[in-house]
Formats: sequence, C-alpha cells, structure tokens
Amino acid sequence: MKTPIQLQQQNLEELGSQMPVPIYNRTDNKIGIVHVGVGGFHRAHQAYYLHQLRQLGEASDWGICGIGLREADTKLSTILKKQDHLYTLMVKHPDGKIEPQVIGSIVDFEMGTTSPERVIARLANADTKIVSLTITEGGYNFNPTTGKFNFNNPDIQHELCHPKDPITIYGFLTAALKRRRDSGLPAFTILSCDNIEHNGDMARKMLLAFAKVQDEDLAKWISQEVRFPNSMVDRITPVTAKADIDTLAKNYGVADEWPVTCEPFIQWVVEDKFSNGRPPFEKVGVQFVPDVGPYEKMKLRLLNAGHSVLGILGAIHGHSTINACVEDEVFANYLRAFLDEEATSILGDIKGINLEDYKDSLFERFANPNIKDSVSRICSESSAKLPKFLIPTIHENLATVGSIKFATLVLVAWCYYSDKETDQNGQALKIVDAMRDELHHAASETKINSLAFLRQENLFGDLAKNNNFTRIYTSMLQELYKNNKINKLMQRMI
Repeated sequence: MKTPIQLQQQNLEELGSQMPVPIYNRTDNKIGIVHVGVGGFHRAHQAYYLHQLRQLGEASDWGICGIGLREADTKLSTILKKQDHLYTLMVKHPDGKIEPQVIGSIVDFEMGTTSPERVIARLANADTKIVSLTITEGGYNFNPTTGKFNFNNPDIQHELCHPKDPITIYGFLTAALKRRRDSGLPAFTILSCDNIEHNGDMARKMLLAFAKVQDEDLAKWISQEVRFPNSMVDRITPVTAKADIDTLAKNYGVADEWPVTCEPFIQWVVEDKFSNGRPPFEKVGVQFVPDVGPYEKMKLRLLNAGHSVLGILGAIHGHSTINACVEDEVFANYLRAFLDEEATSILGDIKGINLEDYKDSLFERFANPNIKDSVSRICSESSAKLPKFLIPTIHENLATVGSIKFATLVLVAWCYYSDKETDQNGQALKIVDAMRDELHHAASETKINSLAFLRQENLFGDLAKNNNFTRIYTSMLQELYKNNKINKLMQRMI
C-alpha cells in the first residue's frame, strides 16, 4: 500500500484528488467563534456548517478557535495542531457509501489547563463575537432536581476566591467578560449547543448565579449585554474507531489521526438573538426561529430519550450497538410503543414538523448499519442524561394520568445495570458515569429496599413518593431480578 499522505495544509492540493478539501484561504481569516468542548459532535455539526459557508466564499471573519478545559482535551489539541487543525469528516450512509471530506473551519486551539491567560485573551479579543459550548450536561454544574447552581464544587469555590485563576467555563467566561467590559468592548454571544432543554436559558441562569457571587456589578452588565440564544442540535456522531482511521489510510491515502464519523442527517434550530452579529448560517440550512422550545423538547424526548431506551435495555440484553437493537424486533416494537404512547402525547403540535414522519426517520437513523453507534456510548453519563431526556416524560404522564410503563422499565433496567454491572449473560458492562459509585451503592440496596435506587432525589425527584409509579416500578423490578430476562419483560408489555 502506498504511504498515506499526512493531513496538513501544505498537502491539501494533493489530497484534493481523493476527496473534497477546503478551497478557501485559512490563513487570513479572523477568529470570530471560540468553541469550548471540541469533540466529535462539534466537528460534525457547527464546524461543518461553518465549513460549508466558507466553501461558498462567506464568513471569512468567523474562524473557530477550539478551547479545551480538561486534561482529556490535550490529545485532540496535540493532534489538531500537528494537522494544522484540519480533520476528515466521514459521512456514512445506510447503503454503505462513505463520503469523506476535509474540514478547515477550525484554525486554532488553546488549552485552558496549561495556558489560562491565552484562553482569556482569546475570549476577550475584539474579534470574538460568539462563544459556543458543547460541554455536556454535567458541565453546567447544576442540581438536576432543583435546577440551582452547585456552589459546593471545589473548582467553583477556587474561582470565587481566585477570579484570575479560572478552571471551569464560568471562571473563564467571567474573566473574559470583565476584561471586555473594562476595555469598552461589546459582549459576545454565548451559544449553547448541548442537549439540555432551554440550553441558552440554562447557560444564562448558571453564569449569572456564579457572577453575582463573584462580582455583582459584572453580573448586572452580563444580564444587560450578553445574549444566550436557545438552540436545538442533532447529528448522530459515534466515537471514532481505529477502523475509521485505517479506512482513510487504505482507501483514500490520507493519514488523519482523529477523523470524525457521522450520519447524513443534520439539523440545527436556533433562536435569532445575538449580541454582536453572527454568520449567515441560514444559507447552509440552519433554521432560525423566535422560540426553539418545541423543537428541542421534541428532539430530547424522542431522539435522545429513544437512544437511552435502546441503550439501557440493550446493554442489559447484551446488544453492543444501537443498530443491533433496532434490528431486534422486540426492541424496535418496544421503542415505537414508548415513542407513540408516552413521548408523543406530551409534545403537542410543532410548526413545520410531522411527528409521525420524524419518528419514522429516527428508526432509519438508528438502524444505519454503517454508524454502529455503541450502546456503551449511549449509556455513558446516564445520570446526566436520563433526568433530562426520560424522567420528565414520566412526571408529565403521571400528572395527566398517561402511560408510564415503558419509561418505567428503563429506570428498572438502569437500577439492574448499576447494581450488577453485567448484562443478563454475566458479561461485564463498560460503565462510564461521574456518579457510578453512588449509583452502584444505591442500586445494591435494592434487595433490602426495592425503592433504594429511587431515593436519589437529585436524579428522580419525588418519584419514590408516587404510589402509582412505585407500584409499577416495584412489580417490574422484582420480575427482572427474579428472571434476569429483560427481553421477556419487554415482549410481554408490547
């Protein structure tokens, strides 16, 4: 095999014979967007949209500088710098077709863990007009039950005492916004791209809670000057596998140490509320609306919750990928029943969306055999996901006397998953969750108290006090622990 060509700016012309590459000048544009949390999703979504604009000759003042605030970001930072911040996006179609292209919209990367002043300076730079976020649900540092800011976080306590030595997103944002205010510069927009309902409102609430304690005058300025548009984002982006790197090298002759794979589907709905301008994203398919609420609720309660339904139940059964779950008739029928009977009933009408068509499209996306999204990825950090994606559906259906049985079984399975840490065949599960120890401890008490897992009010609220819920939950729990056959339970329910 011919030696693959290293993905770098100087090799783009040669690589252009293998796949589409940036045709715009990447060296003379300004950095208008600073993005915190550069993972696979950001590179398949927002950075891709901006790349499309640049290919059209637009948005030359809107280059992206990535920011890493965790030690885990160091590897990606190193690889991107080596590759002149270029990477390959591999769009995988259900029929097996792969469409790779080189994305060039990211032009710089800074690590807050090693160079906090450089990060603050970049955020405070006059060219920076948008600070966007994909910091995961846990990055917002709030109690999922009360919705209040968690001031007990040791990093937050450090930042309140040492505002010039930031660690979290809040410390960096306040340091930069203070510098901009003191320099007479306009505020930037803070644009959340995370899977949280009303993500912009949440970012605003949490930042102001922090800022009021750190610097009350600054908090007033932020409240008046910074805009926090809500947005809904969607594109399935699995973790990059070694096979993807090998495919690029073997079939396309490209040496890329960290490409990104994704499905063809992509969606972004944003409220058009910006502090200091924005790129013309509508030219590449982004939908700007006055209120994104109905769209984000639809996505969280159908797609994200649907993923968790398949993930938690699939993990217990022994399925390794989401497409394997959908190929299992019991799982497919169960998911459809959950979506139809419990999730759709609380959504209402959504302008421009046919919910039946949308649900049909979810099955096509989940079944894509070339995506092979791992069940373990979907189950990761379930303690941050389920309180937002699934548990609110249970609460709302309890309030309206709707069906709760399908969602309840997912919580039963989550208890079993957290307790046993193995599937029903005895195979060890790969569990990644910041609350893994707490979840395991609570679930392990189930044999003594069937409601022990539900006593974690920060996750479940007052579900343990609802007799209608606990009656169904306890019955399912006893059957699963007795028979260890999740699919049998599912089949009987549908």
